[in-house]
Parts: sequence; C-alpha cells; structure tokens
Amino acid sequence: MSQTVSLDFELKSPIERVWHALTDSAMLSRWTFFDPEDFRPVVGHRFRLRGRPEGGGVVVDCEVLVADPPHRLSYTWDVEAFRHRTTVAWTLTEAGDGATRLHLEQSGFDSDATGAAAGAKYAWTHMLNRLQDVLTPA
Repeated sequence: MSQTVSLDFELKSPIERVWHALTDSAMLSRWTFFDPEDFRPVVGHRFRLRGRPEGGGVVVDCEVLVADPPHRLSYTWDVEAFRHRTTVAWTLTEAGDGATRLHLEQSGFDSDATGAAAGAKYAWTHMLNRLQDVLTPA
C-alpha cells in the first residue's frame, strides 16, 4: 500500500497570485528548494527541478499531468537518486477576503518509504511557509 503526504494551507493572497507562484519559474525559485529548468504548466511538458544545497541538491524530473488554471496542477515527481516516483497535485480554491486555500497531495510513496514521505512532508511544510512570505507584500 502506498503512502500519501497531504497538506492544507490558507494563503492571504488571491488565487491568481498563488497560481502564478506555483507555475512561474522565477517565483518557484523564490520559495522552493529548487531552480526550475523550463517549467511550463502545459499537460505533457517535461521539466527538471535542480535542487539547491538546502534541498539536498537532488534533481527531480517531472511531467505535467494536469494544468487547469487557476484551480488544479499536477505533475510527476521522479527522484532517481532515491528511486521514488510520486505525483504532486495542487488544488486551489478561493477562501474569501482575497485568500486562497491550497491543498497539496504527494502520492505514490512505497509503503517501505516512510522516511521519504516524512522528509517530503517536512520539506513541503517548510517551502509552503516560505511561499506565504513570498506572497505577503513587504
């Protein structure tokens, strides 16, 4: 049986701005541990995320599975170094007062990959807290 990481955040930013932060390479590099190479939210598009040192330096190969702006985005997450291929899915809903509910689900961790799932949960939680900082006007 596979494991899933599931996280919910409420961000004090409009849904279009959150979508932009999830789909724009420059924005992604501001809040994630990665530098995206050629990311585009287009179904079938393949891209690579190069991890910076704070993210362990891993390289993630991805392919966009779903791109339904500004509500749903999903892509494969293939980390060869760890031999894990999972799926990352984002769901965005308007929360009122200009806020956005953001649900993240990373599914497909092998049942014996408890450490990988726990590490992913920790990393996503940290990165999503950084996302709120990036979205908050100075």
